[in-house]
Amino acid sequence: MSNPSSEKELNIRAAKVSLLALDVDGVLTDGRIYFTAQGDEIKSFSILDGQGIKSLLNNNIEVAIITGRSSPLTLRRARDLGIKHILQGREDKKVALKELMMELDINFESIAYVGDDLPDLSAITSVGLGITVPNAHNFVKEHAFHCTNTHGGLGAVREVCDMILSAKGLLTQLNNSYLR
Repeated sequence: MSNPSSEKELNIRAAKVSLLALDVDGVLTDGRIYFTAQGDEIKSFSILDGQGIKSLLNNNIEVAIITGRSSPLTLRRARDLGIKHILQGREDKKVALKELMMELDINFESIAYVGDDLPDLSAITSVGLGITVPNAHNFVKEHAFHCTNTHGGLGAVREVCDMILSAKGLLTQLNNSYLR
């Protein structure tokens, strides 16, 4: 996992990112799933994450969702944000990444992947920038290159989006565009 002495390396890796791939439960959500008495599933997504994802997409950085579970709520959130690459029911995240790499004609080095649990580990350790969140499984935190300061579901993805945009020299201009 990164430390202050590897901030330069973190910036170098983030600058190369052309695809941000995200797990859902524990990353885009806090990892909890609620069910109503009628059996309907409820998830909570951060508006901060959504703004970060839109900022990446508006700057020609692809975003993908790769999740082991299939959920109509995930599909709806992804579509609302304009995410085109939605791979649900995919336990082997690395295989899913390889499919995206072929489709987008990119390599592992240009991918950032954010995950929080053991099924994410092969993807986290294969990409150029493997990231996890503070609420992740400890073994995953040991093997990720970087851990966000913010917990999954509470803005961790926004933190990653801002890091990528900053490394590419785009964040200041983007932020200042809202001062009109």
